[in-house]
Amino acid sequence: MDVHVRLDGQRDLSGQIYRQLRAAIHDGLLRPGDPLPPTRELARRLAVARNTVGVAYERLVAEGYAGSQVGSGTFVRTTGLPTQGAATANETAASGLRPRALWADLTPWTTPETTGPTTATHDFRVGLPDARLFPYEVWRPLIARELRLSGAGAVGYGDPAGHAGLRAALARHVGLSRGVRTGPDDVLVTTGTQQALDLIGRVLLEPGDRVAVEEPGYPPARLPFLAQGAEVTGIPVDSEGLRVEAIPPDTRAVYVTPAHQFPLGMPMSLRRRTALLQWARRHGAAVIEDDYDSEFRFGGRPVETLQSLDRDGHVIYVGSFSKVMMPSLRVGFLVAPAPLRTALRTAKYAADWHTSVPIQAALARFVDDGLLARHIRRMQHTYATRHQAVTHTLTGHFADLTELVPSTAGLHVTTYTRGHLADPGALTDLARQARASGVAVHTLAEVAANRSARPGLVFGYGSISAADIETGLHRVLGPT
Repeated sequence: MDVHVRLDGQRDLSGQIYRQLRAAIHDGLLRPGDPLPPTRELARRLAVARNTVGVAYERLVAEGYAGSQVGSGTFVRTTGLPTQGAATANETAASGLRPRALWADLTPWTTPETTGPTTATHDFRVGLPDARLFPYEVWRPLIARELRLSGAGAVGYGDPAGHAGLRAALARHVGLSRGVRTGPDDVLVTTGTQQALDLIGRVLLEPGDRVAVEEPGYPPARLPFLAQGAEVTGIPVDSEGLRVEAIPPDTRAVYVTPAHQFPLGMPMSLRRRTALLQWARRHGAAVIEDDYDSEFRFGGRPVETLQSLDRDGHVIYVGSFSKVMMPSLRVGFLVAPAPLRTALRTAKYAADWHTSVPIQAALARFVDDGLLARHIRRMQHTYATRHQAVTHTLTGHFADLTELVPSTAGLHVTTYTRGHLADPGALTDLARQARASGVAVHTLAEVAANRSARPGLVFGYGSISAADIETGLHRVLGPT
């Protein structure tokens, strides 16, 4: 790694080199064992005599910061004084720059407990598919092929709307599997659902516009709209889903999860879906349909998408591969009415130009070759077994403590708590004790935007084997 050294004037050049290298060692930028640039090379870069650099190195060696090996060069030996840290120095520097006031109240939902690796022996975290079962042996050659093409210059910057092959594949996929009425021109590829929501907000909303969301609901969905200066209003849900009559009349957009309400799990009834579409038509509002993890349905009739029922062009359909494949892939998409296409494409270009082209191209092949459908069928069986294990254990062993929210899809089950666990404080203590014993689990309040939600627990089963579920649930809810 090149070391940046800046010389000021012509005085004490060796001293300037010495002090800057010493500071890099103190700050931890140069670590023990790192080589210093050869004296000849650094002298050439700085346009000074080689001896000038040599004198600086000799001081570092004499003070114990570096060591010299004949024929191998000069290496850092120690970090010297306690690290001062360039970042720390920058943080303490005076600056007139401040974020907009609204950012003081915005924080990411993700925490070490909800994302990333875990040391838990029983992992009931929400929204995580089983990455261990992903067909890496099939995926790797597809990625390798597209990277070779990129390296050969066959791929440059991409279309902001997305790779043409992937857009066509996605249109076929959601058309066949979810009944979405679309073509390739309607599809825009995004870097996950979160970016899809951000782009929609940029295109549709003015500061001060109202966005309605489910309450309890998916916390990250609120952030893009709040960051754009929108007024976000929570609308209560019941056993049929979003209560349409509670939406304020001045609402510009409504965000919903109708196939599998997050975090409760029930689908939106046909009556409510019809009422929501009629409301959107009367008020000229957009309905943002997040169809997350709808591929995994274990019983009952498939729930029709709002987009397939919409005849007036008010629904924007949003999908993602985070639950179907793996979250780190960061590929999502949206299907928008024709009047929004150009603006959304421009907004995508302004945000990040385009999503990774090699990944898009590999995903197009994965879909077109039937590999995605095969993977989904396999995982449907796996998750159905786990869903059954969770629900049977909760209803069979812990009916006195839990009230299961009916759900026949997705990667998690929600249960309201009874008895002494109806007390939020007791429930929080229970979750904390479970984590301490190696069980990763969350209360309903922790995964919902509405922190005053009815006391409950949410059990994700994407990352835990069926054989471990009963033991894990007993460690959470069994007698202590």
